[in-house]
Amino acid sequence: MFIISHFINQKSYFIFAGMDNSIIQGINTLLVEEFEVDPGQITPDAELKSTLDLDSLDYIDLIAITESNFGCKVKPEDFNHIITFSDFYNYIAAHMQKKELI
Repeated sequence: MFIISHFINQKSYFIFAGMDNSIIQGINTLLVEEFEVDPGQITPDAELKSTLDLDSLDYIDLIAITESNFGCKVKPEDFNHIITFSDFYNYIAAHMQKKELI
């Protein structure tokens, strides 16, 4: 798993060492627009579910958004292990990396 530990705050978005900034910005932009959340609430350690106020239907939307925008095939049960935004960034980055290797 791709592990991230250092970040720099830039315009309410976070850049993780070793991760492409466009991934983080793309994810955050989509989440802000789709779930109408304040960008300042999106931090690496913030809980995805509570910050975005997700219910079961919102998770389905999140899966669809992720698949259509990042080309990741997402299994709903994968979200059982995605607690924070950092987990979500890592998940997308890992799946995008797998896609590039194919």
